[in-house]
Amino acid sequence: MENKEGVLLQRYELGRLLGQGNFAKVYYARNIKTAQSVAIKVIDKEKVMRVGLMDQIKREISVMKLVSHPNIVQLHEVMATKSKIFVVMEYVKGGELFNLVAKGRLKEEQARRYFQQLVGAIDFCHSRGVYHRDLKPENLLLDENGDLKVSDFGLSALAESKRQDGLLHTTCGTPAYVAPEVLNRKGYDGAKADIWSCGVILFVMLAGYLPFHEGNLMEMYRKIAKAAFRCPAWFSSEARKLLAKILDPNPVTRISTEGIMESSWFRKGRRSPPRTRDLHADMGASGSVIGGGGGGDVAEGKEEPMKPSQMNAFDIISMSTGFDLSGLFEEPDRRKESRFTSMQPAPVIIKRLEEVARKLGLKPKKKQGGVMKLERNKEGRKGVLAVDAEIFEVTPSFHLVEFKKSAGDTLEFQRMWKQDMRPALKDIVWAWQGEEEVAAPPLQQE
Repeated sequence: MENKEGVLLQRYELGRLLGQGNFAKVYYARNIKTAQSVAIKVIDKEKVMRVGLMDQIKREISVMKLVSHPNIVQLHEVMATKSKIFVVMEYVKGGELFNLVAKGRLKEEQARRYFQQLVGAIDFCHSRGVYHRDLKPENLLLDENGDLKVSDFGLSALAESKRQDGLLHTTCGTPAYVAPEVLNRKGYDGAKADIWSCGVILFVMLAGYLPFHEGNLMEMYRKIAKAAFRCPAWFSSEARKLLAKILDPNPVTRISTEGIMESSWFRKGRRSPPRTRDLHADMGASGSVIGGGGGGDVAEGKEEPMKPSQMNAFDIISMSTGFDLSGLFEEPDRRKESRFTSMQPAPVIIKRLEEVARKLGLKPKKKQGGVMKLERNKEGRKGVLAVDAEIFEVTPSFHLVEFKKSAGDTLEFQRMWKQDMRPALKDIVWAWQGEEEVAAPPLQQE
């Protein structure tokens, strides 16, 4: 049963209906074990497949896995049965920004705070090669603390969607918030199009109405194409100047997110940007390690020789690529772990890992249970990059080494792994898992 007495898959207690569309319903729910409130989007597989939207659903889930940020609605997990897909997300109970603006214009300080959070979230999306393409007050939620959360990535695009000209070509979005180049149907830069939508949202928050609004759709399009809007008298001069740079009909000269964040109006009263969390890294750090002994860092001055974790048949099966389901919603080049096998003895592997780590500016810290923690000295976009290297003993002469990002930025980890660490370790590698399935350990000679 998918839902017996209001309990979904024995994990979530379903509550009231929050909203619904043609193919999905969104419910309030509570995690039975943790009592955490969540929102669950229940998608009807048959309806989605009938109209050919399954790829769009997969893309939306993939995007949400990429953009873990304090001002973006967080994806917790995805579950499925034969007839339904259940997308479990952060529950944001403050309602839409649209409902707040519908009551009247916001004070400049309040509008600025929401705009700071919006631009910070969108800048982060763009750094991950994600373009929202449907930014509007209805897709911006407010939590109980009054913080803004970007939602609804159903029309989003990834950088890989660009054509050979380096532009996106699908016309989508809500007319009043769409950039002029999107309407021209000649291709557009997804980042610049999102920036335009952010400008329209800022205008709406400060004015209480749209900058481009006409009963006749074609007349509205003409005004958008020329950026024909007028700021009310109560707009500050700094806000006017910034809006003129954002709502520039020429995407080439339109201001960037970096330029917005450097503007004097934007910087006023700005708090330090919150450190982004990586949900998967958090879960990995607190979870148990397969075959490992866990434990914290070995106390300084009492360091013991690092010993590899023992592997049994179940461990080997569980780490096989055939049992890895992440590929359903995650591109291979965005994964947070990598594995290789080695025919070198454990002390040789450990010594080589330490040498390579130091050359790359990583500080190695030995941990119990065959785990070595490697940390960078400086912070990246999502904090300090930390990598766990765990050595598993399959046989005394055959080891499997797993690298897993435990904190920091996934793309930073991928760049470091591919460009630096992987080439430096080739002398101890027997085979890479994923390219060729991990081979069985060599048989001992009789």
